[in-house]
Amino acid sequence: MNKKVTGLISIAAAGALLLGACGNDNDTADVGSLQLGTGSTGGTYYPLGTEMANVINANVEGYDGFDVSAVSSGASVDNLSNIAQGEFELGMTVHLPALDALTGDGDFEGVEIDNFGFMGHIYPEVMQIVTTEDSGIDTIADLEGMRVAIGPPGSGTQAAARLILEAYGLEDGDYDAYEEGFGDAAGRIQDGNLDASFGLLGLPAGSIEELSLQQDVKMVSLTDEGLSYIEENSGYEAMDIPADSYDFLEEDVQAITAYAILVGSTDAIDEDLGYEITRALFDNADSVSHAQGAHLTLENALNGSNGLPMHPGAERYFEEQGLLD
Repeated sequence: MNKKVTGLISIAAAGALLLGACGNDNDTADVGSLQLGTGSTGGTYYPLGTEMANVINANVEGYDGFDVSAVSSGASVDNLSNIAQGEFELGMTVHLPALDALTGDGDFEGVEIDNFGFMGHIYPEVMQIVTTEDSGIDTIADLEGMRVAIGPPGSGTQAAARLILEAYGLEDGDYDAYEEGFGDAAGRIQDGNLDASFGLLGLPAGSIEELSLQQDVKMVSLTDEGLSYIEENSGYEAMDIPADSYDFLEEDVQAITAYAILVGSTDAIDEDLGYEITRALFDNADSVSHAQGAHLTLENALNGSNGLPMHPGAERYFEEQGLLD
């Protein structure tokens, strides 16, 4: 099992602070600062999560001293682990690691986490594999012996990257792995110190657009055989990245996709506070200027929720909106 997960769970807090449970004699409840786990600063989670936190802070009602801070992290697995041990109250994650956390599978093998609830879909995530035009890399199989950024430890990117490489017969040691976010990886590609990078990102990704302005890049497409293996061994789904997603693309690229979702601690956030956070975000989602904020709609709100427990506060909000039976 992921050593970081093991360490985090082993020091799980015996009693998380019930931030939303204690009111006072006034019409408002006192609540401390909350931490929203995002991802690496060069990816999609951190800038989008920062805007989400700002929107929530500006629109939560009835709580004195309420403040959510977006913090950089290792993303999905890291965020779920930190929620488990009481370090984060909110987290962004791909929905598939969240399912693994419930059952003790994947990066959570042997450890089940059940103190979190689904609080809404954020945006669809797409695995984008970038290399340079002169790298000689045309397929995933060509990554053998190459310097490859597979994403930070505990990220959905790394879990998906390893699965994709496995689909082409590449295991640890067959390539030189760099465990870092796409922002740092893009800098290494530009400097000639990295051959390729995996990134589970929004589409289009600003970091890829920026890199393409500095370097002649291309995107590696998955084969039908590779996609079949991935779909048979995970919950990822196949999708085509349209050629008009980036100026440098000349044709559609076969890729995989999953859902980015928001989860909240059921230990640290009670039903009333969870309701208010969900309402503040979705009622004011049009204030999020990040490109992926366009997916924060009630129409999409339950995408990725299947199989996951819903936070009681979010459940109440979505019921009021007529989204649940």
